Amino acid sequence: MTVQSKLDVVYDDKNELALDYYWDPSITNKGVLIDIHGGGWFRGDKSKDSDWATRLVGEGYFVVVPNYRITPQGYYPDPLTDMDNVVAWVRDHADQLSYDANKIGAVGSSVGGNMSVELAIKYGMPAVSLSGILDIDSWLSNHSDVVAKQDARQNFNGASSEINQNGANDSFYKWFVMNYFNDNNDPQLWQKATPYHRVDAKTGPIFMANSLNEFVPTTGVTTMLEALNKVQVPSESHFISGTKHAKGYLDQVFDQSVIFLNKFVANDGIQAKAVDNEAN
Repeated sequence: MTVQSKLDVVYDDKNELALDYYWDPSITNKGVLIDIHGGGWFRGDKSKDSDWATRLVGEGYFVVVPNYRITPQGYYPDPLTDMDNVVAWVRDHADQLSYDANKIGAVGSSVGGNMSVELAIKYGMPAVSLSGILDIDSWLSNHSDVVAKQDARQNFNGASSEINQNGANDSFYKWFVMNYFNDNNDPQLWQKATPYHRVDAKTGPIFMANSLNEFVPTTGVTTMLEALNKVQVPSESHFISGTKHAKGYLDQVFDQSVIFLNKFVANDGIQAKAVDNEAN
């Protein structure tokens, strides 16, 4: 395998947003994956997902890893608008970069998992979500007594796989979820930002993983599964024992997630709806 990369390619001049992309020149007819980094919508950078991107190139994919607006540069729904621009960039550059934009999927961890699921809902593309933030309105409503507080113990400049690995931290979880909203006391906005309310039959297949005793509650996965089942959208869920969060358990679910991606992204049939299914 020969992995090549091109870094800091600007896809949004106005907001000064760039992406990195990774590929193996020896692989033809590649599918393309959008790999969305985590960071609580207030930190993080595309460079932190170079490890995951490289592994996915080894599985035959062309991988695009974008930055997006984080607070205070942008609040909900700005990061999702940025993902729309990334999808447009991916489609526009397919011929130039020699991948198949009819075979497109998304992967993401933590808030990146949230945004990969949002892409599945909006565009019908298959998505992988590791510890995605999927239960927003219900969780905030049920935890009104929790005092939101930023976590000062974490090394947020460290590797993603080492952050938030020690189990539940409701105060910090509430802090960064509410921090996503410029008006963080608006339950209607919380409801609007909760993905499972917008699942329909055009949603793409979704692979979701979560640890059973981790930073992100499992209710997001279980409620999303119910919503997907109701409209008969294929899904897979993996619950891992322990407290590992997102990329902290990537090794434990990597093979299963690749099988899922090969089935739903590399398979020509499933992608017929993914290219043209724009949200109304």
